[in-house]
Amino acid sequence: MPAPPAPPLPPGDAPAPDPAPAPAPSAAPAEEEDGRVFLVPRRWWREAQEGAAIEAPGVPYAAVSAGPTSYGMKVLSMFISDQAFTLRRADDLLAQPPDASPAGRSYALLAADLFARARDWHIQSGTSRGKNLSLTDEGSVNIYPVMLRVSVTRDTNALTVKIGKKDNSAENFKRANKILTADSEPVHIWDFSGRTTYILMNEWNRMPQEPRSSDQEMPLEIHIYDLSEPMPNGADGKKDELALTMGTSALSNGCFMDMDLDSSSGKSKQVGSGLTGLDNLGNTCFMNSAVQCLAHTSKLVDYFLGDYYKEINPHNPLGMKGELAYAFGDLLRKLWATDRTPVTPRLFKAKLARFAPQFSGFNQHDSQELLAFLLDGLHEDLNRVKCKPYSEAKDSDGRPDEEVADEYWGNHLARNDSIIVDICQGQYKSTLVCPICKKVSVTFDPFMYLSLPLPSTTMRTMTITVFSTDGTAGPSPYTVSVPKSGDTKILIDALTDACSLRNDERLLVAEVYNSAIIRYLDDPTEVISLIRDGDRLVAYRFPKDSEDAPVVVFRNQRMESSLSSFGRKSWKAFGTPLMSSLPDTITGSTIRDLFLKVMTPFRVPKDDISDANQTIGETSIAAETAEIDMTDASECTSINNNPLEDETMVEDAMEFYLINEKFPEQRMKIEMDQPVALKNLQKRLHVAVCWQDNGLEQYDFSSLETLPEIYKAVLFARRPQDTCSLYACLEAFIKEEPLGPEDMWYCPGCKEHRQASKKLDLWRLPEILIIHLKRFSYSRFIKNKLETFVDFPIHDLDLSKYISSRSQQISHHYRLYAISNHYGSMGGGHYTAYVYHEGKQGWYDFDDRHVGPISEDSIKTSAGYVLFYRRIQNDRLDTETVIDTDCT
Repeated sequence: MPAPPAPPLPPGDAPAPDPAPAPAPSAAPAEEEDGRVFLVPRRWWREAQEGAAIEAPGVPYAAVSAGPTSYGMKVLSMFISDQAFTLRRADDLLAQPPDASPAGRSYALLAADLFARARDWHIQSGTSRGKNLSLTDEGSVNIYPVMLRVSVTRDTNALTVKIGKKDNSAENFKRANKILTADSEPVHIWDFSGRTTYILMNEWNRMPQEPRSSDQEMPLEIHIYDLSEPMPNGADGKKDELALTMGTSALSNGCFMDMDLDSSSGKSKQVGSGLTGLDNLGNTCFMNSAVQCLAHTSKLVDYFLGDYYKEINPHNPLGMKGELAYAFGDLLRKLWATDRTPVTPRLFKAKLARFAPQFSGFNQHDSQELLAFLLDGLHEDLNRVKCKPYSEAKDSDGRPDEEVADEYWGNHLARNDSIIVDICQGQYKSTLVCPICKKVSVTFDPFMYLSLPLPSTTMRTMTITVFSTDGTAGPSPYTVSVPKSGDTKILIDALTDACSLRNDERLLVAEVYNSAIIRYLDDPTEVISLIRDGDRLVAYRFPKDSEDAPVVVFRNQRMESSLSSFGRKSWKAFGTPLMSSLPDTITGSTIRDLFLKVMTPFRVPKDDISDANQTIGETSIAAETAEIDMTDASECTSINNNPLEDETMVEDAMEFYLINEKFPEQRMKIEMDQPVALKNLQKRLHVAVCWQDNGLEQYDFSSLETLPEIYKAVLFARRPQDTCSLYACLEAFIKEEPLGPEDMWYCPGCKEHRQASKKLDLWRLPEILIIHLKRFSYSRFIKNKLETFVDFPIHDLDLSKYISSRSQQISHHYRLYAISNHYGSMGGGHYTAYVYHEGKQGWYDFDDRHVGPISEDSIKTSAGYVLFYRRIQNDRLDTETVIDTDCT
């Protein structure tokens, strides 16, 4: 934005404005490319100005305490209340020679671009270890943010600056007061950022009658660079010089890492062990767990302990202007400092909340979701590609997979090139097949991590009862395992194998509710996810050549009384409907004979009937009744032997009625000698079989009335813990399966969305392989966590057979080095991390601020959630496996 004119000073004691041109004020923070402001020692900035010929005029201010005047009250006030000081223009400093050293302490307020230029000059010149910028054993560099609140006093054109206890941590509050409060000696601040001019212009653009309250104070966050301990008065007697170890890039937020410089290689040697915990800020264990795993990824450690800031891309529109990379780098350096005091990741958490609002507040979150955002954000902040070229994804069109894969990977690297891509990104092959036109589409996509389903989450157990339609066998329940996202065809195919269906047979699957068929599963593309566990399914075995023939559906009914009918009896359906194929000519006797045929498996043996009726005869009061009962018993027994007597008994035992499928109360009696016609190409004839009491005694209906559910969940039942291997999870990941109805694929052949089948294959593996176990499942009504114990390899994860590309010569063997664990339930729980320490040659448990050793035998638990593997550089599988030389 254009520089506004300097605000006029009102008459009074304030000095007149200097005719020297004022610096152009920076834009509002939201409009800047990098809105950070840095407070550095003026001497350090002046040296960079002179050495790098940086032209940037500044506005000098003198700080005057606005609090108590006595020393005792100042000390007391520093601990119990907010601090305030006044900045007044000190234009007399402009007349002094550039190399003059005014009394007191002097600082410079720099915008991010000026600070970067000054820092680059110091790095290149190597003055961080020269006589002007010396680093002693007593001092270390601190970088920490301080939130200020600035207001303007119109009468004097002075700035009142408040340092609030609520806006800053206690430690930063005390540090800022120590640096900025002018007590024993003068304090001067030169503004080279234009922020003070911007604040003044905002005030003078405000109408005088507008009220100003404390809520309208303008917040200003500055990043202060200072020494944690005063340096002895050395060169020029300055104790506030900024000591920067530019060669080793040991500058970090709130911590300096003690490093020795290897003059032969120029690389730094870490003294810290990395066994430093992270404070829990309130349900931030998910963040601590993920950060500790990344903080012990050796190549990331080497990178962020080096000159990583040289690769920060603040202009990437997909990035966070480098702020996330800065915050993570500072946090990692603290964790690898010699001081093993637990680190408070407050600034890092604030940056996360700023760029990813889903992680704001103090709710529990998913460590894998944080990990995904963090890796992607770091990649964009550190992307070496400044101008991304356009590349169009092309289908394979029959080309060799190697050619297509290299083309996709080349296009990806042309737009994405960072340390994250170098070590964490791989490539997989995705094959889609249209179920209609069989169009095959092959693409190769990058991945940052593998999200592996647990086998129990991809498959579904379903129990279905199979009935015969010719009376040759009774009902038999079969339990099959099918993909949750499968369709009816997959279900029928699995059931066909389970019940040993003959080649000349077919299955008709239906859903039964309240003793009636409510729908048929005759659409092979219908998804089975719509079938609930409490539903009841049946399958009828029909001859395959009768697919177009009409069928008859028998519904059994008997007289029952109910409360709703005030004890009066009425016909009520019971049991499971039975089905049979119909011949071309249909009469009442045809329907009767078909029904008797399908009821054959339910016929009670004649001996059981005779015994039952004999018992009735012996206990009967009247001899005549007993004689009649015995006569009935002999007649019932003859059903099994004499067809002619069967017909006589049927007329007395049951009656047949044609009913409407939707309105079963509408009925018409079927006469045995009358033809039955099908109307309007009717495919299904619905018949109600009304049983008399004496007919019910001849059949066993128990198997018809106890139809099992699809899946019976037992409340409070202690199920044995599910177990599986990591290889089984990989098999489930690469297994071909149909897409869900919400993920339909647009087929370029059909020009329509199709529920295609999808197959994934691993093609290119990264150096650091991150595996996410999908323990959490979400649905519209249910959230669930799987406690399945996954047996994962520690020393050798062999993925050779899962790689489709055979042209690669690199190793596909991996060694585990970190685990993010989740304990507890879905809505809460706790996260920890297990990390293998190369220097200590052992595993350590990182539980927030607590860090302690743990045996290797104890790291395999059902809490394992995210696994971190490092590539082994050769294929030797013994305990002396040579691993990557990047180990810290």
